Amino acid sequence: MSKKAIWGPLLILLGAYLLLGQGIGMNSGMIFGYFWASLFILPLGLFFHWMYFSMTHGRLPGLLIPGGILVTVAIVCQIAMLFGSWNVMWPGFILAPAVGLFEFYWFSGRNRWLLIPINILTVLSLLFFAVFSIEALTTRTFMEQPLLAFVLIGLGALLLLPLRRKSKSGPVGRV
Repeated sequence: MSKKAIWGPLLILLGAYLLLGQGIGMNSGMIFGYFWASLFILPLGLFFHWMYFSMTHGRLPGLLIPGGILVTVAIVCQIAMLFGSWNVMWPGFILAPAVGLFEFYWFSGRNRWLLIPINILTVLSLLFFAVFSIEALTTRTFMEQPLLAFVLIGLGALLLLPLRRKSKSGPVGRV
């Protein structure tokens, strides 16, 4: 038996125990409370992307602007809800229109003038992320029990994933 087969489930169980020890039992209200961004906003953003890539076959790149904005907002809100980090994640709302505009730029005619607002919004967002992340790191510890529980569950799940092994033999049938 490999070490991964032992440590993976142990880390998952330890993380689940820490979550349950905090009184974080999952009922329907808590699922909606914590995962509303993934349940409602993310599917709408993915729907806009699906419309662009599948239904219009790339003829309406304007669908990517709201799609990119909604996917980015959903990711920002989901991270902030799970880790209680609204004070650090709010610059993601400035980044969201930059992502939507960048997708439009990339899949449309590549109008170089779009890069001006994209770069301004991206730099402003990254600047705020840096400033507020440094403040959060110096004022709060990130090894609180719920975060540690999620990290342990994630590490345990990664250890359980099978690794792809490269074949040592060459192509079959070669003479």
